[in-house]
Amino acid sequence: MKKELTCIVCPLGCSLEIEIGEDIIVKGNKCEKGKNYAIEEIKNPKRILTTTIKIKNGKYKVIPVKTTAPIPKEYIFPLLEKLSEIEISAPVPIGYKVLENIFQLSIDVITTRPMETKENTRKTKETKKST
Repeated sequence: MKKELTCIVCPLGCSLEIEIGEDIIVKGNKCEKGKNYAIEEIKNPKRILTTTIKIKNGKYKVIPVKTTAPIPKEYIFPLLEKLSEIEISAPVPIGYKVLENIFQLSIDVITTRPMETKENTRKTKETKKST
């Protein structure tokens, strides 16, 4: 079986041709990183998950989160389901751990921005108006 991929490891974006049989043969890579990427993508594809979760008393109703490392693709939908059930409360700093050690992978889900409370947002606006 043959598969084509574009390498995303570096800006070159090599067009890779992968032959999948008893061995995996990679052609088109200009460096070893491309070969390693292709083999990993065939054997155990992983992705960093980015999404949003609900937040109470925040400036906005949701806050962006992401995994701290790529997770195997088969865990993406179970993790999305788990995150859809979570609601945290503001204020929250950037990097706040929403979930730790998901699926025993030693990977966390963290916030990717700080979120102040609604009250703090109003006070900041009032202070700006009075100056």
